Amino acid sequence: MPLAIEDYALIGDCHTAALVGNDGSIDWLCLPRFDSASMFAGLLGDDDSGRWLVAPVDGTATSTRHYVDDTFVLVTHWVTPTGEVEVVDLMPYGDRRADVVRRVRGVKGTVSMKIDLRIRFGYTTAIPWIRQMPDHGENALIAIAGPDAVIVRGPKLRASDHTHETTFDVTEGENVDMTLTWYPSHRQPPSPIDVTKRIDDTVAWWSDWASNSDAPSVYTGAVHRSLLLLRALTHEDTNGIVAAATTSLPEQFGGSRNWDYRYVWLRDASMTLQMLILHGFADEATGWRDWLLRAIAGDPADVQIMYGLSGERYLMENTIDELPGYQGAAPVRTGNGAFTQYQGDIFGEVMVALHDARELGVEEGPDSWALQRALMQFVEDNWSRPDNGIWEIRGPAQHFTHSRVMIWAALDRAVKGVQQFHLEGPVDRWMALREKVRNEIEENGFDAERNTYTQYYGSHEVDASLLQLSQVGYVDAHDPRMLGTVAAIEKDLLHDGLLVRYRTGSGVDGLSGTENAFLTCSFWLVEQYARSGRLDDATTLMDRLVGYSNDVGMLSEEIQVSTGRHVGNTPQALSHLALVRAADAIEAALEHSRGGKGRRLGSDTAPHPSNRSSAPKKTDEFAEPTPADRWSDDLGADRTTSA
Repeated sequence: MPLAIEDYALIGDCHTAALVGNDGSIDWLCLPRFDSASMFAGLLGDDDSGRWLVAPVDGTATSTRHYVDDTFVLVTHWVTPTGEVEVVDLMPYGDRRADVVRRVRGVKGTVSMKIDLRIRFGYTTAIPWIRQMPDHGENALIAIAGPDAVIVRGPKLRASDHTHETTFDVTEGENVDMTLTWYPSHRQPPSPIDVTKRIDDTVAWWSDWASNSDAPSVYTGAVHRSLLLLRALTHEDTNGIVAAATTSLPEQFGGSRNWDYRYVWLRDASMTLQMLILHGFADEATGWRDWLLRAIAGDPADVQIMYGLSGERYLMENTIDELPGYQGAAPVRTGNGAFTQYQGDIFGEVMVALHDARELGVEEGPDSWALQRALMQFVEDNWSRPDNGIWEIRGPAQHFTHSRVMIWAALDRAVKGVQQFHLEGPVDRWMALREKVRNEIEENGFDAERNTYTQYYGSHEVDASLLQLSQVGYVDAHDPRMLGTVAAIEKDLLHDGLLVRYRTGSGVDGLSGTENAFLTCSFWLVEQYARSGRLDDATTLMDRLVGYSNDVGMLSEEIQVSTGRHVGNTPQALSHLALVRAADAIEAALEHSRGGKGRRLGSDTAPHPSNRSSAPKKTDEFAEPTPADRWSDDLGADRTTSA
């Protein structure tokens, strides 16, 4: 039975990630990439769906855990009646391999530990052929099924009904190491690693990366960990930023709103780009822009809302009947059918992000501006189309007000590219269309009787995405129309103090069931409060939201307010980047009240743009390896191989 979602912590190597429960079990792991098929899927089923448990034998043992400094090296401290141990979990960075390392360290007395290893490749559809291979290292165990193979080293394991298990004692000062390494089954098994060196190297790399972080003076720890999580969700070789590390964690417990988030949404990646640049990581902009150029190369009419990590376009949605789903929430899905949708807002998000990059000192290359010109031509030709909106509705396409505003934002940033940075483009035509779009929004997307912008043209509903209107500079945060929209959102969408995205009962999304409070939207409300002078309301709500982070600083997509439980895929990039924006807004409001300058908030309505320079470069000592070096010579495989 999987744990509560908030009981998991992430470890990762910037290629993929694992979720480790506070009970010592790795219940989710896809190798070698985020979007590969799982080999441990207990998260979406039960123990026999795949897991790797390392924990004390004594069932009364208690645990606490933390990351080593600014890293994803996880330390779980166990206290038992006979002693104490620490389990150090990590996925080593920088050696071009796909390793999971688990080190048990004796702290006090003697503790009996147990291992329960159940390897299930292909989303549990392939139980591997497993054999002992002592020639490849002490107690080496090799598991193979189809294209996948892993070699496990550590204490000698005993087979028992498709499970491998053992017990062992750890005394004070003793280390017991375990490693699991994925490799393509047609290759020879990789050699053992120096565990101590790989731990030290991984701590050094993450610490060096995090040293560039420029977090605000408020909510510093939460922002710092959020930026680290955004980096952990970024694929090292391709620079694609996945929306979350998981698939099919439900938006409603027991429900069917279960989606695969292990792909790159242009919207999420664009917003992440803004936050990383703003907080000291300008180098990431070039990598993401290169990913974008590759992913959407070709006819702008073929632009998708999401892609695979390497820019794959075909993300066919399937169901995995062999997995019952998280605590029965079915179906389990892989792929995402929303890749075929048209969502007009993505053009705005991309253009806003690239404009912010220019303003923050990232040089515009001729190819990237040519790409933006091509996107703008598509916008000119298609701006009036109805779409599926930011929330990827599966009902009839609508003229969503938020989408139209983002079309306006795309035109606005294209105009500013010409006016402020002397780039070439039909600025007069763009300006005229920008005004035409604004007039249409004001005529069709604003309800004068309620003094609020509406979810879509002709609707009387509101949508939490309307909070972004002030973020992108369409209206000022103090504008009476914006304040009226906020009042309507508070009245209709604020449930038990947190926001839902929209009223699911309206039928607009074409789906059954409901959902829980959506964290990103509540962080957007914090930002709006701070921008419009409601600083006390902003900090009160922010304190509550940050308080929903689990013990290692992770947030999922939604919160079940009645219980405080995390809901939806985790860790959710959108939740964490919205947290960062909200903290910046509060810092800016505080600085403004003191007569100082606050941090730029990533839109033209930010009260106090800063003049901070680009991020410092990484030192050669911890420079990232090139993609060609990702595998060691004895393995010699391409890490992008699909599992």
